[in-house]
Amino acid sequence: MTSPPEHRGVVLAIILAGYLLILIDVSILMSALPRIDADLGFSDTGLSWAQNAYTLTFGGLLLLGARAGDLLGRRRTFIAGITLFTVASLAVGLAHSPAGMIAARAVQGVGAATLAPSTLALLSTSFPEGPQRTRAMAAYGALAGIGTSLGLILGGVLTETLSWRYGFFLNVPVGLAAIVAAPRYLHETGRHAGRLDLPGALSSTLGAGALVFGIVHSADAGWGSPTTIASMLVGLTLVTVFVANQAHAAQPLMPLRLFASRRRAGAYAARFLFNGVLVSFFFFMTQYLQGVSGYSPLQAGLAFLPVTAAAFAAAAVTPRLGARLSNDTLAVAGCAAMLAGTAWMSGVSVSTGYLAGIALPMIVFGIGQGLGLSSLTSAGMAGVAPRDAGVAGGLVNVAHHLGGAVCLGILVTVFDAAGSNASGARSLLADRVSAALTAATVLLILALAVTLIARPRRQPTASGDTHGPAPTAEEPDPTRASAAALIEHHAAA
Repeated sequence: MTSPPEHRGVVLAIILAGYLLILIDVSILMSALPRIDADLGFSDTGLSWAQNAYTLTFGGLLLLGARAGDLLGRRRTFIAGITLFTVASLAVGLAHSPAGMIAARAVQGVGAATLAPSTLALLSTSFPEGPQRTRAMAAYGALAGIGTSLGLILGGVLTETLSWRYGFFLNVPVGLAAIVAAPRYLHETGRHAGRLDLPGALSSTLGAGALVFGIVHSADAGWGSPTTIASMLVGLTLVTVFVANQAHAAQPLMPLRLFASRRRAGAYAARFLFNGVLVSFFFFMTQYLQGVSGYSPLQAGLAFLPVTAAAFAAAAVTPRLGARLSNDTLAVAGCAAMLAGTAWMSGVSVSTGYLAGIALPMIVFGIGQGLGLSSLTSAGMAGVAPRDAGVAGGLVNVAHHLGGAVCLGILVTVFDAAGSNASGARSLLADRVSAALTAATVLLILALAVTLIARPRRQPTASGDTHGPAPTAEEPDPTRASAAALIEHHAAA
């Protein structure tokens, strides 16, 4: 049931308000990382949990959140998700210890996993097909394009003039307004029969969390530490249990048939590595710009404009490039460009100039980001049956977020181990960021290799020429717009 014409502006504002909270929350955090570290006393490796606690619960519970919306109604899950997110945002702003902040960030991730799938579904059901829905979707996509920059700059302004805490307090009035307005203006969607696979969602999320904890803990205690070994074993066991359960579940959260296609499986793996580097780039470069270059939080936020502008521009021209080049070519180009930009920036030191050493490689990196996210999303949706479109889109998102958490955990161990010969705090931080970005290039080499290997095999025509992959029942290349759009709002998460 679509909304009455006179209410559609309000409906769009409510949905976009919930969407915006998720979009800017990560980048607001990135601007404030050095101040959060100084105020709460995180360890060098512990600071990564301010991000990972959020992405692990968000990515791990996203498919469960989507299923909850199907069973309980999208308006109900929208309200529940934004309520939880708002309360958790208040708790983050009030946190006075690393443990308190990490716990609140984890709850924020649960709220986001409940809220995110509902935003796009409500947008589709509230606006009739045609120009009105197209305009609403365009606004949704445009918000994704500006959300990262807005969060970085807003976080910088608030951190510099007031406190990093106000970046999270800001979510409270926005969330409360949406909570009050949603029951009045949003129509409930239909409810479907089925059940929630809560054990499956918990085993996958806790398993990934245990793996990341073991990886990060190894930086301080070593790989031979009993705690490190126990965490890794528990994580691997839980993930194995989850996969085994999905193979036999009547209503699996993650149907294993989606991995039968080499192209889709490669897209999920490449997305995992690709976003791992993307998240790590913001995490480490924020600390470099403020701790080595001496930028204020606002200046650091503005310093990221080249990468966000380049990413937005590349994403905008991707549809036109797709008419001339295959989606697989664009995915390879995206991974290659991000690899080049990361390798370029890995040479940062205490004397690196902003223009040649940071801004220009950021542009190359941003072009790779814009091309890669769009094309890897399409590859992850290729050949998906209509019944699996939603869960396939969710799986791309899971790879996106869990990749960010796991790869950041790996790179934090590299960061912590580097710089033993540095003299002075600035030199130490520069050496550590350089080492982390160098390791990130290795992850992108793997992503590029996976993308090349996963391309559909070209089949010769009768004349012996190759004109690209012949279409088959399994490997057409449609982009499921509604599911893919759900992914794009996490482009910088």
